[in-house]
Amino acid sequence: MRYYQIAPTITIHGPKDQLTYHHQSALPVGGLVTIPLGKKQAAGVILKEVAKPNFATRPVGQLIETRPLPAHLLQAALWMSRYYIAPLSSCFQTILPKGLHKTRRQIKLADTSNLINRTSFVLNSQQEAAVKTILKNSGGTTLLRGITGSGKTQVYVEVMKRTVETGRSGIVLVPEIALTAQLKSQIESSLPGAIITHSSMTEGQRHLIWRQILHSKKPVVVIGPRSALFSPITNLGLVVIDECHEPSYKQENQPRYLALRVARIITESAGARLILGSATPSVTESYLAEATAQPVALLNRPAIADALPAQISLVDIRKKDEFRRHRFLSDKLLSSIEASLGEGRQSLVFHNRRGSAPLTICQDCGWTAVCPSCQLPMTLHVDKHQLVCHICGRRLDVPASCPVCHQPQLVHRGIGTKLIADELAKLFPSAKLARFDADTAAVERLHTNYQDIYDGKFNIIIGTQMVAKGLDLPLLGSVGVVQADSGLNLPDYQANERVFQLVYQVCGRVGRLARPSSVIIQTYHPEHPSILYGSRQDYDAFYQWELPRRRQDYFPPFCYLAKLTCAYSRENQAVAASRALADGLKQRFNNQMLVLGPAPSFYEKLGGRFRWQLILKSSKRSIIQEACRELVNNSRWTVDPDPAHLL
Repeated sequence: MRYYQIAPTITIHGPKDQLTYHHQSALPVGGLVTIPLGKKQAAGVILKEVAKPNFATRPVGQLIETRPLPAHLLQAALWMSRYYIAPLSSCFQTILPKGLHKTRRQIKLADTSNLINRTSFVLNSQQEAAVKTILKNSGGTTLLRGITGSGKTQVYVEVMKRTVETGRSGIVLVPEIALTAQLKSQIESSLPGAIITHSSMTEGQRHLIWRQILHSKKPVVVIGPRSALFSPITNLGLVVIDECHEPSYKQENQPRYLALRVARIITESAGARLILGSATPSVTESYLAEATAQPVALLNRPAIADALPAQISLVDIRKKDEFRRHRFLSDKLLSSIEASLGEGRQSLVFHNRRGSAPLTICQDCGWTAVCPSCQLPMTLHVDKHQLVCHICGRRLDVPASCPVCHQPQLVHRGIGTKLIADELAKLFPSAKLARFDADTAAVERLHTNYQDIYDGKFNIIIGTQMVAKGLDLPLLGSVGVVQADSGLNLPDYQANERVFQLVYQVCGRVGRLARPSSVIIQTYHPEHPSILYGSRQDYDAFYQWELPRRRQDYFPPFCYLAKLTCAYSRENQAVAASRALADGLKQRFNNQMLVLGPAPSFYEKLGGRFRWQLILKSSKRSIIQEACRELVNNSRWTVDPDPAHLL
């Protein structure tokens, strides 16, 4: 009889997340098996073989898959559980597909190959140098920093091609599902048969793709958002994280992992290379690359030698003479759209707020429509004639009169993507418009309509930040930003950086080809460094400006952070609990850790619960983790030892 330590993939109540079972024959470490758990059967992962325990054990059921999970995924799950202080079961739920025990009928997956016409591409000298730098770093991380349009994708393709030639497989992560089809088309000529996986697929589709990867006997290339990092590749040789600065690589649910950090663990375990690619890598990543002598490959000129830089204009929203034709779309922006339409080219209009109007207010008594659960302003959606809370999703009918003073003087203020689309439809009635944001119906989303956008079937594209992430549209002639500085005043140490990255990336959607193009940036703060350096696409200047501010305020990369948030139905309970924890942490860790707060969270009330938070700072990661472990079994507290933001 043999005995095995097995981790159930469903949450179990108790101090242990690993249980001992027995089986008559040898089973592989990493094997997926069925196990009895109470009166039910559950899936489990074999972690190791152990000696016979001094207590009775239950038998293992059957193997779910004949092939075990790769060792690097086992190591990743165990590391995530320790580092992010998360139940091991939640880590395996993240790594494994749903419905492991189900028998799936074979279905034909959509073929997204050859969407883009690509001529054979010859690497320029900078790209060749970047490839050599990456290949020389045989088992580590390389930061690939290249301006927009410099051909980072071709570097990825070349390194991936050489990886596959050695018999090893690779993964390419993208920040948005919409970019999966674009990237597959770009690499199809060199690496045919790349596999796409993402959350918009059905449970059955994702399970079948997962099994295809697990049982593949040939090298595979997998493309997808952050979840693709856990593809069960047996002989992993390369992981690429494109647009590595994007916050979408952080998971906000348990386990709250950052894909960049987990990718380092996976590639170290597998002996694989890791490429972090971006035109605007985070200040922290750039600083760490310098401090640790990590290889950095630079691409500072366009891949197409005769590409014409875009003409970039800043429009001061405070100057009303810039808005003679429309109240929030400047004359320059409208003229640039007209010019693009006249040339048969496309325009992209970006605004990072969805809906029609973010504020509904009574002009008589000042009543404001707020969510009953979250106490936050509800956004008007004219097309559905509803007020929607963008935090909890609650929907209410728009009142005909004020519910307090009963007067009919309700006004809707602010700008959202739906309002922008409606106004542009009135101004350009013959143009075909497409809007892409979180409210867009599934059949109308960006990744399902990418081919039509690429082919120029839409004249004007309106959207939130998803349209600013790496899209390559050859027919794009003009880009407009309705309000570039909307994020500058957020109470987060990365607010300046986020605005800079967004402006830089939006400007980079044009200026890639040998055609004139324009960018119009509307802002209340045209003199702000984030706006100035972003519009100039000057990463080094922004980095040199931002880094001393981080050092002075003691924020990453000069410390480690953790965010602890409690939630109670009564505010005085949340205040008392957070104060008690803050006092205890200050006494215990004294000079080793700085405790900020307690203070109300940015979203102070969610789902009817009051939320208060503490921010922990320390120069030692071990101190942060030790403090966080005190709350492992406390359901009132949410622990994020690696927060992407402080909101």
